[in-house]
Order: sequence, then structure tokens, then C-alpha cells
Amino acid sequence: MPLRVIPALLLFFLTGCATTGTGGKDPEPVAPEPQEIAETIPSSTATIDEHLYEPEIEPVAADPADPHVHASVWERLVHSFALPECANHEKAVKWAQWYAQHPEYMGRIFKRAQPWIYHITNEIEQRELPGELALLPIVESAYDPFAYSRGRALGAWQFIASTGKNYGLNQNWWYDGRRDVWASTDAALTYLDTMAVMFDGDWLLALAGYNSGENRVARQVKKNKAAGKPADFWNLKLPRETRGYVPKLLGLTCLFKYPEQYDFEIPATPDQQVIAAVDIGQQADLVLVSQIAEVPIDVLFTLNPGYNRWATSPDGPYRIVLPVESAELLQAKLEQVDASALMRWDQVVVQNGDSLSKISARHNVPVSVLRSSNNLNGDLIRAGQKLRLPRDDQLMVDPLYAQAAVELQNLQSGLIAADQITHRVRRGESLSVIAKRYRVSVRELQRWNNISDPRKLRAGATISIFHQPAQPPVATSGSVKYVVQRGDSLWSIARKYNVRVNDLKNWNDLGNNSMIQPGQSIKIEL
Repeated sequence: MPLRVIPALLLFFLTGCATTGTGGKDPEPVAPEPQEIAETIPSSTATIDEHLYEPEIEPVAADPADPHVHASVWERLVHSFALPECANHEKAVKWAQWYAQHPEYMGRIFKRAQPWIYHITNEIEQRELPGELALLPIVESAYDPFAYSRGRALGAWQFIASTGKNYGLNQNWWYDGRRDVWASTDAALTYLDTMAVMFDGDWLLALAGYNSGENRVARQVKKNKAAGKPADFWNLKLPRETRGYVPKLLGLTCLFKYPEQYDFEIPATPDQQVIAAVDIGQQADLVLVSQIAEVPIDVLFTLNPGYNRWATSPDGPYRIVLPVESAELLQAKLEQVDASALMRWDQVVVQNGDSLSKISARHNVPVSVLRSSNNLNGDLIRAGQKLRLPRDDQLMVDPLYAQAAVELQNLQSGLIAADQITHRVRRGESLSVIAKRYRVSVRELQRWNNISDPRKLRAGATISIFHQPAQPPVATSGSVKYVVQRGDSLWSIARKYNVRVNDLKNWNDLGNNSMIQPGQSIKIEL
């Protein structure tokens, strides 16, 4: 059945990811429970939707004489579907109905997926994998590359740190490959393909392994076979989340295969390349790249979410993803630009009494970065010595770099799975009073609640506050710095980040002391 298509849906503000699923392992019809629905609707404060790259491309008509020419990339994708028939499982049908009944939510997803879906579809076809895998980021993150779960998974494909490293996704001060859609797509498809081979071509088991770990699934398969029981996905004893994970994806499969049946309309996303990758070949200043390629800095950061800073990592990758036209322009200009002009540094003169650790703290730059930036083998420095220093985005006076710092902060502000609090304004309260009470900024309150004029705040109005760590987890190498809020305990923080209380004590040298204070900084290892 051909897809029904309409122009791309409107942009919506609320973002986030869906990671939890339905309960029960039997194939009996089970509708998503209210709690599960609430967990599915995103609640993060990410502002990716404010910066989306929306390409202006002319639609291409399908060619009946050529089955390889499709009116929409989504239509092409459906032709490569290969998973078991979704309509045979009533849980999947229930999820298809749920997705169809939430067009605003799906509209946000289609918008976010638009720059990437052509590339992802091509990668899937070249590997001869099931087309349904392109729908997996909907289940994992709602196609938000800045999505961050309490399970410490990051990116559109939701990799935890260890699995990401196992599949070549570097994570350091400069860069986190888990957020790099280009790199994480390659890693995710490789991981899924590996598990499909491991499970003898059973893709439902491979998907279950992606969610809960291949070893856990393998143990359950072995256990069922030893007991003479069926060892397919539907008969395995798996975690509740995993039991709902596969039906969610199958539900999306039903929705895309049979949109008319669900009275759902698929956007007409043209089956055309809209982004391209350029290998710079060296560390490069992203602000300079944006100038050379004549692309706005917010667009550049949106299409390159893996970069934590104003520059690529010195150890790579050096890949820059841009709109096709900008990529062509950059490629042409790189032949005329001196390589030394692609990177800018600040400089600091070592003072009496200085050490690398002191300079590190003063300029908010890890000691390891200072060493690598200055080819230092140890910590020995001398007064008068000049050190190269990565530009401090907190102290930048250059308007271009100041804008870059703002854009990065805006995009990365939603990386933490935030807790939402609703506050009812009391008589005499102002935004500054409320901000002080909840340890947030007035600007954040305005952004979260779309308040343009703070003077118009009225008693009885409700204000949303999102508690989150002061810094996104990507700002450090392998750890998150969480600022303790009023009412926090080690137990509540441990539960939020899915770690143990004893781990928190060890990471922060707390010993047997479990007392923490508001404003205190707590280190959490990713």
C-alpha cells in the first residue's frame, strides 16, 4: 500500500526521548498504560527544535517505471522493511494506534529526522539491513541527538559510554561520538548487525539485545532451549522495558506500512541528499569553518552535535557535516586556505606560583588538554613560559565566539534528564525571587515558560522549573558534575542517575558521610 504524504508538519517546542515500554511478555493485547504513555512523551528541556536545519528542496515525483525513484524517503524506507509482520502482534497494533493519535509528537520527530533520514536509509540499504532500523531512533530518543537518559545513555541511538567506546565512539573533552549522528549511526548499525548474526538472523532478539544487552538475551535463549521451551522473543523472560521495546518498534512499522489504516499521514520528505560530510583533515575552529562555509553557527552546531567545544578534537574526527551547498563551498575554499589559519588559540603567560592545575582551574580547561595542546609530557612549567590555551568560552569578548558559546549552551542545555516542578506564583513574588528559590536563572525561567515581559507575572499563574545539573555531561571527560538541589539526598541522586550510593561516596571522597548541602558539587561517573 503506498504511503499517504503531506507537506512537512509544523515545528513544535517540546522535545525529548521515549525509552520505556509496555509490560507483559505474552502476545495478548495490552494497551499502553497511562504511566507508560507519560514516560513515552519527552520531558527534556532541549532546544534542538529551535535550531533545526530545514532544507529547502523541491519534491521529486515517483516514477512508476523505475521502482528506485520514490516521492518520499519514508516510502523508500518502507520498501526495505524485513521484520516479522507487525499486524500479527496486538501489542504492536496498540502502539501503532498510540503513535497515530499523537500527531504533534510525531511531527516533532519528523522534523528532527529530516536532515538525517536520507543518510541513515542509504547506510541501511548498503548494509542490506531491515529498513525498520531507521525507526529505532524514534523509540530511543525521538530523533534528538542531544537526548540524555537517566540510564546514562546519550544521543539519537542512546549509547552508554562503555558500549560507545566498544564500537569506536570516542568521548573526551572536545567530542562525544555518541551524539555524532554520522558516527553513532555507523556504530549502531554495526552493533545491531553483529547481534543479528549472533542470534542466527533473529532480528527481534537482536533488538532486544540492543535494549538490554546481548549477553542477557543470550542467557535467556539458552535457558529456554535447555528447558525445551520456545526461545523466540515473545517467550523469553526479559526486563519489562525490553518486553515493551520491541512492540514499540513494530508498532511504528505498522504505522508506516499501513498509514491509511490508522488515519495517519506521513510527511513528504523528498528522497534527496540534503547534508554532506567534509573531512577537514586536522583540528579546526568551528567558528572559522562557519565563516568559510558561509553557514550560520547554530546550523553548524546542530548538524555536528558531537562537538562539545568551539573546535574539533585534536585527535579527530575532523568531519564537518553541512548542508550540501555549504559542504561544496567549504571543500572548494579549503584548497585556497592555509591549514594554519583553521585553528585559533588563546595564550597565557605562566606566573610565579602557577601550576598546570591552577591554570586549569582558572580557565576551566582540564590539565590533560593543557598538556596535549602544548606538547607537555609532564606537569613541569616555569614562570614566563607561554602556553597555548583553548579559547575560554566563558571569557570570550569576540562576538562570534560569544555567539558560539551561547548556541552550544542552548543546544546542550537539554542533555540532562531534568525533573520538572510546577510552581504557583504567590502574591508579591517576582521571577528573580522564584529563580533564587529554585537556584535557576531568570533567563531560564523566561525560556521555559515563554515569558517575554517579567513585569506581567501575575499571582496564581503556574511556572515550570526544570532541575538539572549545572553542566551537561559532555563538558567533562566521562563524568557529570551535579549541583545539589534543596531536598536532594545521596539516595535520590543515585536513583536519578542509576548508580549506587556507595559509588557516589567513593567518587566524591565522602567516606561514611551521607550529608550533602544545597549548592554542593557532586561528581558522577558516566
